[in-house]
Amino acid sequence: MVDDRVPEDSRYTPNASPAALEAERITRRDEAERERVAETVSFAAQRRLKFDAVRHLMPRWSAKLGWGVVIVGLITLFGLIGPYLVQDPHDSDNPALLPPGPGHPLGTTKLGYDVLAQLAWGTRGSLFIGLVAGVVTLVLAILFGILAGYFGGVLDEFLTLGTNIMLVIPGLPLVMVIAAYFQNTPGLGPLARSSLLIALILGVTSWAGSAVVLRAQAKSLRTREYVAAAKVAGERPMRVIFVEILPNLVPLIAAQFIFGIIFAVLGEAGLSYLGLGPTGSITLGTMLNDAQTGQAVGTGAWWWFVPPGAIIALLGAGLSLINFAIDEVIDPKLRLAPKAARSQRQAERRAAKRASQNKAAKDGVPA
Repeated sequence: MVDDRVPEDSRYTPNASPAALEAERITRRDEAERERVAETVSFAAQRRLKFDAVRHLMPRWSAKLGWGVVIVGLITLFGLIGPYLVQDPHDSDNPALLPPGPGHPLGTTKLGYDVLAQLAWGTRGSLFIGLVAGVVTLVLAILFGILAGYFGGVLDEFLTLGTNIMLVIPGLPLVMVIAAYFQNTPGLGPLARSSLLIALILGVTSWAGSAVVLRAQAKSLRTREYVAAAKVAGERPMRVIFVEILPNLVPLIAAQFIFGIIFAVLGEAGLSYLGLGPTGSITLGTMLNDAQTGQAVGTGAWWWFVPPGAIIALLGAGLSLINFAIDEVIDPKLRLAPKAARSQRQAERRAAKRASQNKAAKDGVPA
């Protein structure tokens, strides 16, 4: 229902005609409608800008990203659901060293354990170690890298010194020494030879390289205009880091997180193969260690060591493909390189075709 009353701030005069009053009401109604439309458009534009900003940080869909997501997704699904669909991995009532068959799709081990059951539980254990170690690596890299790069000064020198010390120490011997020490330390109880301890050791010893990369990027971002504007506005340093710096480092942080997972899975496999892995749980590395101690290669039991090795290789390949897609977000040159290469090949083919046509025309032979 339209309000026919004349607004108090209208230019109403006793001598105004009804037509003038009606025109005044229509004008004010149109102005209010335009304001509402402008507010709606402004809100939609803000949402579009936020969506574009988030999409800019996401890797573009490509064949390598698709294959990586499929491979990692299938392995993760196998590790999460597989243990509920197989028999007890420590059930030794099965015949020993059975080759793959109807009852045991991947055969059995020397002690009669079902290889498929052990593979399902081992995949879950390795994924757990990779995720925990990746998180620990990422947290330490952010603390030592971004804080050093943003604040600079004495804090930068102190944190960089710690990072350089971790860089010059050989990684594998350090992990072996720490793992052997903690596994023989009394008072740790079940934690002494657990997957959690191995994940923490791998995470604490593998953050230095990521910290160097994040420090360099943080030093570059702290000189940007929006960071300076936030400082002038009186924002606290930690708020500037979490609101202005970290969102622009999301692709790089994701890449370092994936690298940490790959390193942890491979590192656990190496430690377990040397006999320093977890003993209270099953991982892909402990499966390889059991196959080595059980002389699987000598007895020809390929089904004992090939499946865990294949899962490790496929998981590393899938994560690497995802990491390559993320690298294209970090470095636009990598995203434009395939297009430039295709354009160059097309230009070369066109030039060769024109040269062939010109030669045929000179010789009087139709092309």
